[in-house]
Amino acid sequence: MSSFVSRGTFCALIVTVLCFLVVAPAFAQDGAALYKTKCAACHGANGTPSPAMAKSMGLKDLGSPEVQKMSDAQLKDILDKGKGKMKPVKLSAAERDAVVKQVRSFKK
Repeated sequence: MSSFVSRGTFCALIVTVLCFLVVAPAFAQDGAALYKTKCAACHGANGTPSPAMAKSMGLKDLGSPEVQKMSDAQLKDILDKGKGKMKPVKLSAAERDAVVKQVRSFKK
């Protein structure tokens, strides 16, 4: 009986880990939701900040050629370290990728 419980516990652990590996990335990959909660207040819902916000914070339109020509690595670095008045944004690697993909969707 003891080995059955151990095997059952092991199987439960494996199922839990597999569920996490399948479900967690789906949550992490939702760039639109992450952008909305972490970025939109300053950068605008569609990547275009309000004129007042752009002026006071020195923000660029995220769909502009100037921003869109930046590499993914540069955009991720800005998320990690901040830039100007923007503070660093704490995200996992998958979440950073998803936010960068969302920023790319604003291309004009």
